[in-house]
Amino acid sequence: MATVAKNPGAEQAGGASGASGLQYMTGLGNEHETQALPGTLPVGQNSPQKVAHGLVSELHTGTTFSAPRSFNRRSYVFRIRPSVITGKFAPYSQPLFATPDFGQPNPNHYSWRPFASQKADCDFVDGIATIAGTGSPHSQSGMAMHVFSATRSMKDRVLSNADGEMLIVPRVGDLRIHTEYGVIETEFGDVVVIPRGVKFRVELLSANASGLIAENYGLPLRLPELGLIGSNGLANVADFQIPVAAYEKRETPTEHVYKFAGKLWTAQLPHSPLDVVAWRGSLYPYKYNLHRFVGMGAVNVDHPDPSIFCFLTSPSDPIIGPNLDVMAITPRWNIGDHSFRPPGFHLNNVCEFIFAMQGYAGLDDGSITMTNNFTPHGPETETVAVAREMPDDPMRLDEQLFLLFETRFPLQVTPFAENAAELMGDDYTSRWDDFTPYFDK
Repeated sequence: MATVAKNPGAEQAGGASGASGLQYMTGLGNEHETQALPGTLPVGQNSPQKVAHGLVSELHTGTTFSAPRSFNRRSYVFRIRPSVITGKFAPYSQPLFATPDFGQPNPNHYSWRPFASQKADCDFVDGIATIAGTGSPHSQSGMAMHVFSATRSMKDRVLSNADGEMLIVPRVGDLRIHTEYGVIETEFGDVVVIPRGVKFRVELLSANASGLIAENYGLPLRLPELGLIGSNGLANVADFQIPVAAYEKRETPTEHVYKFAGKLWTAQLPHSPLDVVAWRGSLYPYKYNLHRFVGMGAVNVDHPDPSIFCFLTSPSDPIIGPNLDVMAITPRWNIGDHSFRPPGFHLNNVCEFIFAMQGYAGLDDGSITMTNNFTPHGPETETVAVAREMPDDPMRLDEQLFLLFETRFPLQVTPFAENAAELMGDDYTSRWDDFTPYFDK
């Protein structure tokens, strides 16, 4: 028999309801606690001799034990069976879900039209295809970018990833993601982050689903510092939603697909491992809706640097760039006195990877562009001509929604993406071929 329980006392954690009626706690980086059965959480300790309801106590540690408090990520979970019941792992074949090294990075412009499903019938795990990556989970630095498509829910199987956090961006279709820590449901504009090592199952709330995944091998994603902006703005702490405890008591055999050290593995469990009845701590999955981003911008002249749109960061070097920055470019006002309004021509110390969710640069929704470190990029010729003559009136960009990912490490493109039918090639770079200089001397 299956039992799925929502937290009956979500109000104790200051929970907020989503559109689906699911309960969430709020506040990224906060300590949280939640229980699906009253009286489960122990008081004054985390490892009592006997946990309530016959559960076991288990510690999940996402950073080194001695990490500073503000960066320390760990949670105690109180569950039906300990995770040590793993079964025997064997290699799992899913060749499109890949890990660097992918060979020599390329300085050319890349752009792909929306990717079609690679398989006629697949779930989330088997529908992942890697586009590019850099670094290695062995060195715990770098990242990889994947697309995913699914035509059915994961059934009697879960996925966990020891190599990196998974930032999941559904663009087509809505998802229900049942994690060890609770249930998250998505709608357009949501970004979901699953920490390293956390098991989860992806179910479809529509006929099919597709989107993007950023896999972070480096330091855990966190909110960027606001600096001279002050104490408010960009992504507010309270707008991040954390699931309340929800568990399954299910004796059905379940497959555990496990990504470890760049390879996929599989093991059979005699039960569902999504059996956490209560948890407390600072390590947990969460979601954020991009439409809640508090944008900043120019108030008189010129165009700000894209860092002004950052809402999550995996730091690396404060001078030469991040392991991974995630920027949200959302609907906003565009103003500027006697200024060139679009993002200008640019050579960047970091690699830029853009996922065009909606209304970006005349590309089809769902397109992807990539420019490696110091590869020149900028507005196409037609946009330059229009922007040079446009009036100074404020302009509302209501339809624009895209994500910009930046890393200081050059990205390597996979053979799959290099040979994909969706690769635009000269169709994209020809945007600058007919540029005519305005120089009049």
